Amino acid sequence: MNTAASVEFLARLEPKTNGRYPTWLHELRRAAFQWVAEHGFPTAKDEAWKYTRVAPILEIPFQPAEPGASQWLSAAYVEQLAGDYGGPRLVFVNGYFAAELSALKGLPQGTRVSNLSALLRAGSGAFEPVLAHSFRAQPQAFAALNAALAEDGAFVQVPAHTTVAEPIHLVFLSTAGATPLVSHSRALVLVGAGSRVTIVESHVGSEGEVYLSNAVTEVVLDAGAVLEHYKVQNESTAAFHVALLSVRQAQGSHCAAHSSALGAALARQEVRVVLEGSGAEVALNGLYLPRGEQHLDNQTTIEHAAPRCTSRELYKGVIDDRGHGVFDGRIIVRPGAMKTDASQTNKNLLLSELAQANTQPRLEIFADDVKCAHGAAVGQIDEQAIFYLRSRGIPLAAARSLLTYAFVSEMLELIRLAPLRAHVERLVAAQLRGVEVVA
Repeated sequence: MNTAASVEFLARLEPKTNGRYPTWLHELRRAAFQWVAEHGFPTAKDEAWKYTRVAPILEIPFQPAEPGASQWLSAAYVEQLAGDYGGPRLVFVNGYFAAELSALKGLPQGTRVSNLSALLRAGSGAFEPVLAHSFRAQPQAFAALNAALAEDGAFVQVPAHTTVAEPIHLVFLSTAGATPLVSHSRALVLVGAGSRVTIVESHVGSEGEVYLSNAVTEVVLDAGAVLEHYKVQNESTAAFHVALLSVRQAQGSHCAAHSSALGAALARQEVRVVLEGSGAEVALNGLYLPRGEQHLDNQTTIEHAAPRCTSRELYKGVIDDRGHGVFDGRIIVRPGAMKTDASQTNKNLLLSELAQANTQPRLEIFADDVKCAHGAAVGQIDEQAIFYLRSRGIPLAAARSLLTYAFVSEMLELIRLAPLRAHVERLVAAQLRGVEVVA
């Protein structure tokens, strides 16, 4: 739906036309921007957006980010915000590659980790089907804007039968200053047959700054590939974050995707997974911790398009003050996807009387001989458990802290990368205020 606010918003973000990129990319950018101009932005009438209003984003006079902001930053500052996990690191500031803050080391032979713009300027059309997929397969306003306006991004390609021992860290840092800026970060991850890799995405920003981070990550796993993907969203609590993670899995591939959402005034993370080959497996895990006036929205879709595939999904929210947490999860079992094994669980803990949670787990089954289950729960801390702990001499605040930590610890333990787990534990402790999180 087009409104005066959306028209003005788009007018400030007209795609640049220059000769840096190949013809197919210019055409894709024009088509994607035209789609947004014609269809507009989602409203509460759109089922997937009924709990998340985009008006607060459209009302801010965002300007396109420009390169050069990284010259004022240091590697120590980046590590302070995003952590250091010992492996290769690609850093993007306001959507542009910052070579001076990045560190490429310890990569196996044949593994490519670089920024996308350098590859695209070479004119190769090999990336067209992947970069255009999320826009063409299921158009959505912000993903289309990313396709139209992204100037750079991360590229990771692991050849067949290769194990990358150290995690590859992709840092997307936003900084605005006096002018609200919008950046469109991109990541493309291609994992060859029988290969293994761990990817960490950090989306961070300077506290108090107003900006919009619009991110898209495309992942393609070949047969037997194994990916551990971690995302930590810790944007400025005055900022906005809209993101899409699209994963396509071939036969026998394994993907575990972990999301930790702590920052932003309004954040919406969409995950789409298509199990295209038989025997593929996926695990989606998410932890979201809105407090204050924060609004954190999680949208997930797992599509079983082949037989004998397995999916496991567990999302937990801890919501305080006037925070609002949203979970909308779909599992779709397509015709012919026999022997599907799928489960989906969402649990929410409300720490205040004004905290709000909306949850909608869904199963859409179009095949026989499947095993599928889903469930959701919203509640407060168990008063009987509080009474039990207090009867053992534990003060009220400490008892609440202990029970809250017990609720989130299950999600923290699923983070297999120890330095990342310690980093997220510190962030969770700060977010929950008064809840002591210990390793």
